[in-house]
Amino acid sequence: MLSIFWWVRQAVLIFVGCLFLMFGILMLLSAYKLKDPYSFIMVFFASNLMILISATLVLGFVLRMVKVYKLFKNNEC
Repeated sequence: MLSIFWWVRQAVLIFVGCLFLMFGILMLLSAYKLKDPYSFIMVFFASNLMILISATLVLGFVLRMVKVYKLFKNNEC
């Protein structure tokens, strides 16, 4: 059985990943307000990279929690 600390840690990691995801979306929206084309390109690609990495991490943490929950549920029955 996994300790409660593991579940709390996974929830915190998901929360932090969602914060970075929201920050990346805000950066993407603010990139469209820039007037300089060079700055737009830099902020646009940086925000897309941040969104991609954050979304991948959040998805990975959620899938890991679902997998462990299913294994734990099958072992109890």
